[in-house]
Amino acid sequence: MVPDREQILKYVTFKTSRSGGKGGQNVNKVSSKVELIFNINEAYFFNEDEKELLKLRLENRLDTEGLLHIVSQEDRSQLLNKEKTVVKLVELIKKSLLIQKKRKPTKIPKSIIEKRLKNKTVNAFKKERRRKPNLD
Repeated sequence: MVPDREQILKYVTFKTSRSGGKGGQNVNKVSSKVELIFNINEAYFFNEDEKELLKLRLENRLDTEGLLHIVSQEDRSQLLNKEKTVVKLVELIKKSLLIQKKRKPTKIPKSIIEKRLKNKTVNAFKKERRRKPNLD
């Protein structure tokens, strides 16, 4: 079950710093880069199975202490960057907790197989008639 945004924000810490890129003199003055840090172990709204699943699927994004870091520095506004990191986190959690249904193998119906073979013979007959007649 994916928790709502307010529950997630209780267990998130933000770090801000100056970001590079466009922005002119604003870049040198304003700390607009935002780093969101989320501790999966402390989140009470996940049960143990969900925590293990998150750790397994997000293992490349976790640091040595098991913290998930998400960074945004696209906008000049710290508020917009903070919003983008929260949206990214919610999407990551949703995607990681999604369990795909197992595929049920199905058999192709006989009528479909017969129809395909009939089309093949009709096509072969058309091409056969296009050839020059053999006069030998």
